[in-house]
Amino acid sequence: MNFKEYGNKNKDTIMLLHGGGLSWWNYREEAERLQESYHIIIPILDGHSDSDRRFTSIEDNAQEIIDYIENDYDGHISLIGGLSLGGQILLEILSRKNEICDYAIVESALAVPMKTTYKMIRPTFSMSYGLISKKWFSKMQFNSLRIRKDLFDDYYRDTCKIEKEDMISFMEANSKYLLKDSLQETKAKVLVIVGDKERPIIKKSANLIHQKIKGSRIEILPNYYHGDFSINHPQQYIVAINELIVNKNRNSKNKSVSNTETKFEDKQTRLKNRTNTNFLDER
Repeated sequence: MNFKEYGNKNKDTIMLLHGGGLSWWNYREEAERLQESYHIIIPILDGHSDSDRRFTSIEDNAQEIIDYIENDYDGHISLIGGLSLGGQILLEILSRKNEICDYAIVESALAVPMKTTYKMIRPTFSMSYGLISKKWFSKMQFNSLRIRKDLFDDYYRDTCKIEKEDMISFMEANSKYLLKDSLQETKAKVLVIVGDKERPIIKKSANLIHQKIKGSRIEILPNYYHGDFSINHPQQYIVAINELIVNKNRNSKNKSVSNTETKFEDKQTRLKNRTNTNFLDER
């Protein structure tokens, strides 16, 4: 697995896991803005543009990242965030290593298997894959994702580099992923994000994740679509990160564990209030 890195390794480390079919530029703006205060790592998920391995499974990607954190960061970093496929990989990481991070942001992650969709993926992509290199088709797909227009060149370039079998593999993995029971044992404070304009199955998944992880908080963002939060509103994503990590650093100074939990709830209440005001003002 290849990694993009920003900032100083001596500072709090944040890892961000991009969505399926995207790449590190999913979080480029966040990384550029945060690099003076944090160390940012963006893995390029297997089977994606500029990755060094074919995609096999969500579980294999999760284990690669766990091994990387174990070897390079003594098994623990401050925060991990993940969007969609990246969010599923994050959930798998949390279910395997319950103390791997202090905080996690799970955005728009599917947790309800879609059997019919799974069956359709291979025949559909086998027929349509050749169209991906056609700019008109790619633009149509891009527009359907509601991604910021300035990211089209990145999207088109990197989508064209994805092998057909990799695309089928990560789409199939995405459609059949199941939450593990061990997820409930995570020690991370987890923020679950979903837009109220997303598909019902994604909103249902967000609630399932929230119910599975004791002490987690769910935020349903008004007028936000799939991936809207991290891709189209990077400044608001940065607000969420700063709220979480600033809270951790304050609590590390002569605060008890019980106070830490209280502060987390207080900070998340303020995040919710900010979601209902500043988040909407930007749209």
